[in-house]
Amino acid sequence: MNSALISMVEKAKRYANEPERITIHDVEVEFRGNNATHRVGLRGDEWHCECDHFKAHALCAHVMTLQRVFGTHLRDEVRYTQERATA
Repeated sequence: MNSALISMVEKAKRYANEPERITIHDVEVEFRGNNATHRVGLRGDEWHCECDHFKAHALCAHVMTLQRVFGTHLRDEVRYTQERATA
């Protein structure tokens, strides 16, 4: 390995141990739930999910899972969301 590549690998290792350096703004994943597979993601400050519960309440288990998985990398505004009350 050349010295530049070795240096980059070492830097990547240091960065990986400092997760506070990373903030996620946009992400989209395919989530395999118990009943179906859904596209779930974050665009700016808005979560989205294809599941019926999210469509009705603006929150679902799929979004909550991503909030937990990526929690330390999310801004507070999107790390915690509240379910929308139904009329």
